[in-house]
Amino acid sequence: MKFSVTYPLIAHPYSPDLLKRDALEQFSQTAERSGFDGIGFTDHPAPTAKWLHSGGHDALDPFVALSFCAAVTERIRLIPNIVVLPYRHPLIVAKMVATLDTLSGGRFTLAVATGYLRGEYKALGVDFKQRNALFDQAVEVIRGVWSDDDFTYEGAGIAAAGLAANPKPSPLPPLWIGGNSRQSRRRVARYGDGWTPFPAPRAISQTTKTPPLETVEDLGEMLDELWRFVDEAGRDRAEIDVAFGTPEGGAPGSEAFRPDAHLWGLQKLVGLGVTWAHTSVPGDSLAHALETLQRYGETVIAPSRA
Repeated sequence: MKFSVTYPLIAHPYSPDLLKRDALEQFSQTAERSGFDGIGFTDHPAPTAKWLHSGGHDALDPFVALSFCAAVTERIRLIPNIVVLPYRHPLIVAKMVATLDTLSGGRFTLAVATGYLRGEYKALGVDFKQRNALFDQAVEVIRGVWSDDDFTYEGAGIAAAGLAANPKPSPLPPLWIGGNSRQSRRRVARYGDGWTPFPAPRAISQTTKTPPLETVEDLGEMLDELWRFVDEAGRDRAEIDVAFGTPEGGAPGSEAFRPDAHLWGLQKLVGLGVTWAHTSVPGDSLAHALETLQRYGETVIAPSRA
């Protein structure tokens, strides 16, 4: 199992310590030294004040932040958590990802989802009702312009004729698809390289417009369906990554955190086919975040690989 962590801008208002150059450098380098395999940033270019004050969080631009991390690390993968694909023109996304993947030595994973914030869609001038069609179109355009030296495409907001955009990433960055819906699993089976669902208590699943995902049993049922779709598509299950985390043992960084229980929870996920374990760390201060990364590396990552 591999391990990833998201930069802890996980509340509003954020800790000012986290928006300094040294903070990003220390965090990404500490994560790498502690054994983490991936680092990510969330994607909220235009959140509403209502969402921020009702449990939302602030965010850095994931492409810019991951470019910075790429420059101060050597090994760790750059995995946004998660890019809302319809927010941006797909040709712009293709250029940003190709540039970042090339300059990082092929360390980028394009993790994407449709998103759920109507206010953010409206602010960006993107039709929320068309988000699924725009998502599928974006995947086709991004992979097309990465692979074709004479790329032509007609679609919603796109009139591309004979494009030859470079650099072209080689090999293509893995495409992870986020979300708990059946549609997300069908997409993974058709053209994805990974699935990244997210915990969704039943109390908030209506807000996020996504199926609830509270227990290992919930995840197991969804994975059973994913593997069935993968088999029907004639693909190898071993080619598909699954990224998820476990609540067992409590929250890393808390005094009550129990590494042994956490490791037990991770083993249950491995048995279901999860290949990447995602965790979060406290965002109340940089010092607390760095200490949690180190302790997690010592008490969870290292023992899991012993």
